Amino acid sequence: MNSLNSEAFVLFDQHILWSDMVGNILGLAGLALGWRRSIWSWPVQFLSGLILFGAFFGHLTGSAGKQAVVMTVALYGWWQWNRDRSGSADGHITPRFATWRERAAMAGAAAAGTVAVALLFKAYPTLSWDPWPDAYIFVGTIVAMYAQARGMVEFWFAWLLVDLVGVPLNFANGYAFSGFVYVIYGALVLWGMRDWWLRSRTGSRPALEGAPA
Repeated sequence: MNSLNSEAFVLFDQHILWSDMVGNILGLAGLALGWRRSIWSWPVQFLSGLILFGAFFGHLTGSAGKQAVVMTVALYGWWQWNRDRSGSADGHITPRFATWRERAAMAGAAAAGTVAVALLFKAYPTLSWDPWPDAYIFVGTIVAMYAQARGMVEFWFAWLLVDLVGVPLNFANGYAFSGFVYVIYGALVLWGMRDWWLRSRTGSRPALEGAPA
């Protein structure tokens, strides 16, 4: 696994690692496939997590643990989309807006999860260099992946909120390639959000509780 952490090239005086480059490119591809509502979004996201897990294992325990959680959520997303797409006319999931109850649950879980993970990172400094923003990005990613698994349009809003912190954090920590990828994430999120929003209007309308704001 040491080869994953070897240098691929230098960009703007930043040393780009193979693991950083390959893992983030696969993550970007997984998000693009999610935009297209392709079931292959989940295997690609799982592979991205697996590569980064292998790169971090034995070196950055906290980062490796985060990728293990990402892979677990990817398996859940694969199972959920396989179940939901069977009832769709085009063989893909039908995007929908979350109910107000679901929104409140995700917001509460994100807030509580961020505090809990940040306190864990602060208690064990070797797990993270930047406890609070790192916890925010980690928990936000899990919430976004969960919303994607349930076919919620809010999935894109969650990713956008992650990007707002992820871009400056990656550049500040010297992960230039990750920072550039997050910028591309932002553009892809806006396109994907528009597509899912429009598709949610052409699909089955939610109940009154789930009506969009």
